[in-house]
Amino acid sequence: MTQTNEQPKNKGGRPAKSIKRNQVVTLKCASYEQARISANAKKAGLSVSEFLREMGLNGQVVTTEKALPVEILALTGTLNHMAANLNQIAKKRNSVIEELNAAERAGLEILSREVKEVAQLIKTYLQ
Repeated sequence: MTQTNEQPKNKGGRPAKSIKRNQVVTLKCASYEQARISANAKKAGLSVSEFLREMGLNGQVVTTEKALPVEILALTGTLNHMAANLNQIAKKRNSVIEELNAAERAGLEILSREVKEVAQLIKTYLQ
């Protein structure tokens, strides 16, 4: 007797969602109301459907903004870029005939670490 261990074939494609939302609810409103609903949904970072579903089920939309200001993101990006450049310079210098001495290598490593620490401090300070 042979035992068959058949596993269902994986058809591929997108996996099935746990909650299938296939019911449509229509809503009539004026154009200015639609504009306000769309604006509020965009402000909350949700689609209009998600926004209206949340409002209908809970009576309110709870949003938490964790985004850092653009200026801080630009500053930390610049600092991270500088740290990467320091690492690249050290790597290139070490691969050439004129190698950096131990003190210079240690100095570059310390600078790189300090730049990364400053970037991390800025992020944690503003959160």
